[in-house]
Amino acid sequence: MELTINIPALLFPAISLIMLAYTNRFLALATLVRSLKAKYEEGEKNIGLQNQIKNLRYRLRLIKNMQAFGVLSFASCLFCMFFIYLDWNIIAEMLFAMSLIFFMISLIISLIEIQLSTKALELELSTLEDLDDESLSGFIKKKFNRD
Repeated sequence: MELTINIPALLFPAISLIMLAYTNRFLALATLVRSLKAKYEEGEKNIGLQNQIKNLRYRLRLIKNMQAFGVLSFASCLFCMFFIYLDWNIIAEMLFAMSLIFFMISLIISLIEIQLSTKALELELSTLEDLDDESLSGFIKKKFNRD
């Protein structure tokens, strides 16, 4: 298979969109961090809040790494196109392979971050389980918990 300039150019929209999604996740986390910081400074220093802060700190590191590998993927793709233009095909193919690998690493880190995000939401919802649930599933849950 011959690597033409069109092949790495196909990755550009995908990388750009995923970087936009990563930035949105970062902005959402930044807002959450600021609100938790305000709660913490108001004197609410329970163990749940401290666990949320630890979780957010780890997720921020993951997002930083997701973005870094996304940028590396984008840069490798650019250099690949440059070397295709220079007709240095072996280097271009290696750079394209690196771009794909960086993109895959970025997506894997993103998957890990999404799993942590879901776990954090489940922990938050677990504090609400004691509230009255008037749905059918809540009724069934109460029946089984009594026995």
